[in-house]
This record gives sequence, structure tokens and C-alpha cells, in this order.
Amino acid sequence: MDYIYEMPAKMLEQATNRGRIEVAEYESQTYGEDSRPLHKKALVYLPYGYDENSKYNVLYLLHGGGCNHNYWFKDFPDTVTILDNMIADKICDPCIIVTPTFYYDEEDQHTHDESRCENFKHELRNDLIPFIEQKYACYTEGDVSEENLIKTRDHRAFAGLSLGSMTTYRAAFYNNFDLFAWYGPFSGCCGPFGDHDAEVDRICKTLTDGKSKGYDLKYMFCGNGDKDIAYEEHKDIMEKAVKASELLIPEKNYSFYVIPGGIHDIKAWQLHLYHALQVFFK
Repeated sequence: MDYIYEMPAKMLEQATNRGRIEVAEYESQTYGEDSRPLHKKALVYLPYGYDENSKYNVLYLLHGGGCNHNYWFKDFPDTVTILDNMIADKICDPCIIVTPTFYYDEEDQHTHDESRCENFKHELRNDLIPFIEQKYACYTEGDVSEENLIKTRDHRAFAGLSLGSMTTYRAAFYNNFDLFAWYGPFSGCCGPFGDHDAEVDRICKTLTDGKSKGYDLKYMFCGNGDKDIAYEEHKDIMEKAVKASELLIPEKNYSFYVIPGGIHDIKAWQLHLYHALQVFFK
């Protein structure tokens, strides 16, 4: 695959045909110590021409530490412009993109607790996906039974940046591999204090266990800038994982995309998203 290191300028020009952003409100259990029920919000991007009688693939796209569901689309509205142009130019197929938050509430957003990354697996499986894929025109066709969610995994992707990249591994890949076939960890796997070998073991076990149950990895698109604070740990883990697992095959179902000079910022993450959407659901 050929990569470019800057997004075409046209992608940032206002598109004639624009998608729309909706607020999705749903109830969730936090699965924290008190397991208190919460009223949660996510933003939902619906592509131009969204048709309730069609079926769309869904990407669940996560923010990083200290941010929330507004990050990708409200804090940086040019993300929406990029998506509109990609779809208009047929660079990617029209899809639904959901931006949730793994934080419990606004107060929780200001705490740094990496357990949120793993705990989000419950909300993702039990609350968010069923709500979204019953409400919108997805391949589940309104049937959000666990059996049907598993059956439609090829039409579901998960990606995230920074702490959201860690959540991509923990909540979606390690713990919900039967629900997702496509992954986009942008900037990091375990953070600066993680155990690299333990992560490699988890990656290999997820792929092996998944294959034994009939679930394959369609694609894992890792992204990092070579000046990103998360670059070295992410690169080291994935290089070891490729050597350790015959189920992770570069250019077939895996790539590690590096932006020369890229740092830990939205421009890099938007470029990762731009490339990942050219791979997802193909």
C-alpha cells in the first residue's frame, strides 16, 4: 500500500454534499466499583444521503485522555469535512461513525485512570453497540442479539487515539474480538509503564483463540508519527507480535503506518483515520 504523508488539500475544503452529526443518548452501567447507571452521550456521523433502508458499516471512534465524545467532530470539525470529501470522492464507502466516551461523567474526565480502557468493554458490548445498531441502518438490521452482533462482526470497526488507542486493544480487540473485525490503534498500545511482552502475549492469544472460534482479523491499521511520544513502545510491541504470530501478516491484514516527523496531535490522527478508512470494510 502506498501512503502519503500529508492529506490532499482538497480534503479540507468544505464539501458540497455534507453528512450530518447527531447526538445519541443512551443508558449505561459504568461497571466501576459502584456500578451506578449513567446517562451517556455519543456523537454519530451519518454520511450524505443516509438512507434508513440501506445498510452501513459502523466505525466506533474514540478520543484520548481528558477529552470526551465531542473531540473528533465538535472540537475538530474539519474531521467531518475530511469524511464528507472522502465519501464524495469515493475514497471510502459511506459509513456510520460513532464517537463515544469511556469516561463516566465530566468529573471522571479529569481523572487519569487507565482502568477505563479495559472497563469500557462492558459498555461497548452491552449498551453502546446494541443502542446504535438498533437505532441506525446497520447490517444487524435491528437485531442486536449477541448471536447477530457476532454474525455481523465484519461490518464493525474500532479505532482510537492515545488512551483511546490503548482502549482499542483492551476494550475492543482483547475483550470483544467476536464483535469487531477491523482495528485502528493510533498512538500507543500499553503506555509508557506497560509490559511489552505481556501485550505481545495478549495479541497473540486473541488472534489464536479467535481463529479457533472462527473469527479472523480482517485488518489492524496501527498509526504513529516517529516523533510521537507513543511511537517507540507501540512499534516495539507490534514488531514482536508480528514475529510471534503467524496470524498477523504485514500488508495482508496488518500495517504500521509511520508519519515522518509526526507528533501526538490531531493532524496525525486525522491522517491515520484517512488511511484507515481506505482499508476498513474492503
